Amino acid sequence: MEAWPLFGVLSEFPWWAIALGALVVFGVLGFQGGSLWIWSVAALALLYGLGAPIWLLVALVLSVLLLTPLRRMLLTAPMMRLLDALGILPRISPTEKTAIEAGNVWIEGELFSGRPNFKRILAESYPALTPEEQAFLDGPVEELCTSVTDWEIRTTRTFPQAVWDIIRREKFFGLIVPKEFGGHRFSATANSAVVSKLNSHSYPLGITVMVPNSLGPAELLIHYGTREQQEYFLPRLADARLKPAFALTEPAAGSDAGAIRASGEVFRDDDGLVKIRLNWNKRYITLAAISDLLGLAFKLRDPDNILGKGTDLGITCALVHTDVPGVIIGDRHDPLGVPFVNAPTQGHDVVVPLDAIIGGAEGAGRGWQMLMECLAAGRGISLPASSVGSTKAVFMAASAHTTIRKQFGLPLGKFEGIQEALARIGGFTYLMDAARIYTVGAIDQGVAPAVVTAIVKYSLTELARKAVIDGMDIMAGNGISLGPRNTIAHAYVSMPIAITVEGANILTRTLMIFGQGAIRCHPWAYKEIIALEQRDLRAFDHAIWGHLGHIVRNGFRAVLLGLSRGRLASAAGVRGPAARYIRRLKWASAMFAFMADIAMVGLGGQLKRKEMITGRFADIFAWMYLAAATVRRFEAEGRRREDRAYFCWSIEYALAEMQKAFEGLYANMRLPGLTWLLGGPVATAMRLNRLGRGPDDRISMRVAQLMQMPGAQRSRMVAGCYLPPADQPGLGALQAAFALAYEADQVMRRVFKAVRTRVLAKHPKETLAARAHEAGLITADELALIRRAEAACWEAIQVDAFDAASYRRHHQCSERPKAEDFAWAV
Repeated sequence: MEAWPLFGVLSEFPWWAIALGALVVFGVLGFQGGSLWIWSVAALALLYGLGAPIWLLVALVLSVLLLTPLRRMLLTAPMMRLLDALGILPRISPTEKTAIEAGNVWIEGELFSGRPNFKRILAESYPALTPEEQAFLDGPVEELCTSVTDWEIRTTRTFPQAVWDIIRREKFFGLIVPKEFGGHRFSATANSAVVSKLNSHSYPLGITVMVPNSLGPAELLIHYGTREQQEYFLPRLADARLKPAFALTEPAAGSDAGAIRASGEVFRDDDGLVKIRLNWNKRYITLAAISDLLGLAFKLRDPDNILGKGTDLGITCALVHTDVPGVIIGDRHDPLGVPFVNAPTQGHDVVVPLDAIIGGAEGAGRGWQMLMECLAAGRGISLPASSVGSTKAVFMAASAHTTIRKQFGLPLGKFEGIQEALARIGGFTYLMDAARIYTVGAIDQGVAPAVVTAIVKYSLTELARKAVIDGMDIMAGNGISLGPRNTIAHAYVSMPIAITVEGANILTRTLMIFGQGAIRCHPWAYKEIIALEQRDLRAFDHAIWGHLGHIVRNGFRAVLLGLSRGRLASAAGVRGPAARYIRRLKWASAMFAFMADIAMVGLGGQLKRKEMITGRFADIFAWMYLAAATVRRFEAEGRRREDRAYFCWSIEYALAEMQKAFEGLYANMRLPGLTWLLGGPVATAMRLNRLGRGPDDRISMRVAQLMQMPGAQRSRMVAGCYLPPADQPGLGALQAAFALAYEADQVMRRVFKAVRTRVLAKHPKETLAARAHEAGLITADELALIRRAEAACWEAIQVDAFDAASYRRHHQCSERPKAEDFAWAV
C-alpha cells in the first residue's frame, strides 16, 4: 500500500512522538465522547503504516461494529442471550416498574450523565412568592403563629379554639385546592413556605397544616377524582368542613406500601347495586382521631369480575366517611410526646358504594400508580420545608445565645469550638434553603422529579437533625431545660419523626436514591432492561452500544478531570467563586457515572442487595444535587459578596462528603479482577488527589461571625422563620436581647479601647460603663442602652423552673384526651 503524504510526514517523527500524539487524539475523542465512526477513522489512520494485513484485519473488525445488521447478528444477539442467562440486568416487577416510571427525570439525569450541562442546571427556575402568597404568609400565617405558643400546645396537648377558627376561616387545609373549588391553589413554593414558617414556631402546628396539603384525599382528588367527586369533596376539604386523613401505613407495611394487607371486595347487594366491602388495620395515621373523611389504600379483588377487569385488581384508593358502620378510630398514638393528632384505625366489613373509589370505576387498581406519582412530587415539599423551618429557628436561637451568653469573661461565640458548630448550622441553613427552593421551583414547572424529591426528603431531614444536635450542644442547659423559654428542645424531640415518614431515611438512602436513580436517571440502563424484557433486538442493540460508549467516555473524563482537578471542564460561562466548583462537580459527576457503571456491570442484579454500596452511591448523588442547588442559589441571588462565606462553606462540605463516600466505595467494592485495583492504586490516588477536604477554619470562623451580626444579611438567612414578640419568653425575647447586646457591644468597644490606651483607668466590669460615663466617654443614652442590654441578656439566659404541682401537670402524658379537646370538630 502506498503511504499517504500525511504518513510520509509522520514517518519522520520518532515513535514516542507519534504515540503521544495518538494518546492526545484518543484522549480528546474519549473526553468529548466521539462517535464510533470517528474512533474508527482515527484508529485506521494511525494503523495505516503498519502494513496491509494488520490494517485490513482491523478494518474488518471495525466493519462488524459499524455495520448495524452485521453487529446485531454477530455481537448483539449473543450478548443479549448471555446477559439474560447470567441475570446481570435486574428483573423489575410491575410494582417496581410503576415506581420507577412515576414522575420525571429532571436535572438529576444531568448529574448522572458524567457530563452535566450546567447551563441547563443554572437556567432552571429559582422561584419567589407571588404578592398574593407573600400576603398570606405575612397575614394569616403570622396570625396563626401568634395565636398560640408551642409551650401551650405541648402542655395542653391540643390547640385552643382560636387556632381551629383561623385554620377554618383562612382555609389552611385548602392550600393546594383549586380556587374554583374554594381553595387557594398556591404554588408548591408557597405551600413549602407556609409549612416552613409554621414549623419554625411549632412542629405540631406545622404538621397539622402540612398533612392535608400533601399526599391525601385532596391531592388524589385533584389529579384523579371524577368531576362529581371534586365538586362535592374539595370545597368541604378546603374549609375543613371535612377533616381528612390518609390511611396507608399498616403493622406489616411501613415504608413498603406495596405490602399492604387492607382488602376490598367487589360485590352486588340485594338490590343489584355494585358495592365494595372493606377491611383494614392501619396505624400512624395523622389526623385520624378527628377525621371525617378517610382516604384508604387497599388491595381490591373482584371475584365475579363484575367490573370486567379481572379478579385481582391491585392497590386501589377510596374515600370513606368515618361515620360509616364498621369504621373504628382507635385511641391516639403518642409519637415522642409531640402532640399532633395521630391514631390507628380499623375497618370491619365496611360497605361503601363503587363511586367511593377515587376516579370511580376507572380508578380501580390504579392506586399504586396514584400513590407513586403523588409521592414523586410530594416528598419534595412538606418534610424538606419543615426541616428548613426547624433549622432556621436553631440558627436564630444558637447564634443569639452565643452572643449574649458568656463564659470565662467572653461571649461563647468567640470560642473556636463553638464557631465550628455554629458554622455547620449556618452552612446547612444556606444549603438546605437552596435545595428547598430549587426543588419546589421544578415542581411548580410541572416536573415531578421522583429521585430528586427522595434526595431532598432524606438529606434535609438528616441535616436538620445534625443542626438541632449542634444547637443543643451550644445552648447546653438552656437547651435541655423545658419550659416557655426553651427555643430548641421541642425541635430536638420532634426530629426523628420526620426521619421515619414518607419512606424511612435508611430505606430512602439505600434503596430509592440510587436504586431507582441508577435505573431511572441513567441514559441507557432502563432502555436495556425494557428491551431485554421485550426481546427487542433492535432497541437492545441501540441501548447496549450506547451504554458502552457512555462508559468509555466517562472513564476518560474521570481520569482526565482527576489529573487536571477539573480544570479541563468548562465553567458554563460562570465567573467568580462558583466557576471552580462547577468544574469540580463535573469531575465528581464523571467519577460517579463511571463507578456506577462499573458496579452495575460487575455486580449485576446483586447490586440492589448491596445496600452499603448503594448507600454510598446515594450519598455522592445526593451531595452533587445539593451542591448544584447551592450554586444555583448563589448565582440566582447575584453572587452576593457577603454570602460568599456561606456559599463556599456549603460547597466545600458537600465535596468532602462526596470524597468520603468515594473512599468508602473503593475500600469496600468487591468486583472480580478489580478489587485490588480499586482498593489499592485507585483509592491511594483518590486520597492524594482529593475532591474536597471540607471547609477550612478561616471560612468556618467567618460564617460564625456573620451569624452573630444582626442586620440585613442575617435576616435573609432566616427569612420565613416566625419571630415571636419581644415580650414573649423564648425566641422573641432572645432575639431582642441579641440585638441590644450587639448594639451595646459597639459602645463598650470604645470603653475597652479607652482602658487599653489608659484614657480610662481600670475598673471592675460591673462599674466600668458608669465610670466611662462619668469620664464623658459615653452618653447617658449609651449608658442606659448598656443597662438595658445587661438586663435583657440576663433574663434571656434564665431557664424555667416549676413547683411540684405544675411539674406533674406538665408531664401527665399518659392521660387520655378528652372529648372536649376536640370540641371544635363537632
